[in-house]
Amino acid sequence: MFKSTTPSAAHYGDTSLFTGLDTGVSRGVAACAHHKCLYVSDCSDYIHRAELTDRPSETVMNWSVASYPAGLSVNKAHNVVVACYDAIKLQEYTTHGSLVREICLQDDTDPWHAVQLSSGDYVVSQCMSSGMVSVVGVNGQVRRSYGQSQTSDVGQMKTPLGLAVTKNDDILVADCDNNRILSMNSSLSSIQELTLPVDGGIQQPCGLCLDESRGRLFVGEYSGSYRLLVFDNVKLMYCNSVSDRIHSRR
Repeated sequence: MFKSTTPSAAHYGDTSLFTGLDTGVSRGVAACAHHKCLYVSDCSDYIHRAELTDRPSETVMNWSVASYPAGLSVNKAHNVVVACYDAIKLQEYTTHGSLVREICLQDDTDPWHAVQLSSGDYVVSQCMSSGMVSVVGVNGQVRRSYGQSQTSDVGQMKTPLGLAVTKNDDILVADCDNNRILSMNSSLSSIQELTLPVDGGIQQPCGLCLDESRGRLFVGEYSGSYRLLVFDNVKLMYCNSVSDRIHSRR
C-alpha cells in the first residue's frame, strides 16, 4: 500500500519550539525513542534538541557543532551522530550535548549523512554529483566504498543523501538526482534499486526513515510537490547472496 502527503504545518510541527533555528533551514532531523526527543540541525552550526512531551517548548536546548551540520542519526548508545559537511568529520554527542567522539574523514569526502552499523563502523553518504557511499571505521579510514569507480546494473549514483539501516545492517540510500531509492548490503557488494509504486515517480528523494517493526518506509522529496511519501507493508528479505533485496508489497 502507498500513501503520500503534501507538506503542511501539521507535518512539520510548531517551528516556534526551535527559536534559535537559523531562518528555519534544517538539513537534518532525527528522533530518539529512548530519550523521547527530537534533534534538528541548522545553518548556524547548532543542534537543537526538544523533548517530545506535552510541553516541549519548556525543554528545548541547543549546542554548537562543527561547520555545516547536515544529516543526523541516533546510534545504539542513544547518542546523536552528526555529519559535518564543511568540516569533513563526524561528531557523536550525548543527548545533553557532550562530545563523545570526533572522527576526521579523508579530505576528499563530502559527508552528508552517517549511520552507525552494528560493527561500530559508520556508513556515510557523500553529497557529490558522482556519488559515493562508504563504510568507515572509528579512525576515519575508509574500509570499503561503492561509487565512482564501480559499475553495476543500477549504474552511477548522483548526489546520494539520506540513509537508513536495517537491523541486519542492510542499507537504503536516497539517490537524489537519480530519483530513486537503492538498497545495498553492508559489504556494498550487492546494489539494487527498490521498486516503489508512486504516481509520477519519486522526485529527488533526500530523507529516509525506516520503521522496520511496522514495515513502513518514509521518503522525503526535495523537489516537485515536496511530498512525504509513506510506503506501507514493506517486507524486508535477508539472505547472503547477490540476490539480496528489499521489495514492497502492494
